[in-house]
Amino acid sequence: MTRDTVRLAGSPGPHVFVDDLEVPALSADDDGHLRRSLRMRAGDPLTISDSDGRWCCATMTATGLETTSEVFIEPDAPKVTVGFSLVKGQKPEFVIQKLTELGVDHIVALQAERSIVRWDEHKVGQVLARWERIAREASMQSHRCRLPVIEGVLHAGQWLAASGSAIAHFDGDPLADVAVSTLAIGPEGGWSPKELQLASGPRVSLGRTVLRAETASIAAATLLVSTP
Repeated sequence: MTRDTVRLAGSPGPHVFVDDLEVPALSADDDGHLRRSLRMRAGDPLTISDSDGRWCCATMTATGLETTSEVFIEPDAPKVTVGFSLVKGQKPEFVIQKLTELGVDHIVALQAERSIVRWDEHKVGQVLARWERIAREASMQSHRCRLPVIEGVLHAGQWLAASGSAIAHFDGDPLADVAVSTLAIGPEGGWSPKELQLASGPRVSLGRTVLRAETASIAAATLLVSTP
């Protein structure tokens, strides 16, 4: 096999992250998941990554891991950012999981003026830690080499003004017709007039129907990552 023919996606076995590919060691949680939940045994194949674009093939051993290939480097691709306005219940976790699976590089949670959900600043660390754990698990499930950066919760108007992000809006141009790498999704009630004024990027449409905020986030990510 050569670097040009080896792909992480589709490689045999599950995929996990380790701190050091030269001396790979599983975390206690990952080791337990592989051995108990997935019933992996010594000699079973898997892939491992350092979460920064480097990966290799390995096998399980009685006590850990053994690498079985050279280290490969995932080619760089255009970076994609999706900002999504907070939604109720466990939907933010669902959005983060699906955006990670699709390959979004930067995920930003936004507090929009018309967001029904209000951010509890006392729970910032706890919630972000949970989101990062969900993104890590989704990255392993989808065989990603790199972990997405998760940021939030940010004031939507300020972020729109500073980032130059495009915004999803019913009167925008089709996303396929606009060169966009950063896109923000508004809340169920839509962007406020003030947020529309602050937004410095173009307006783009995600289709002919009105989508729920979480559906729009996933649709946006799908279109962004599929754009050459």
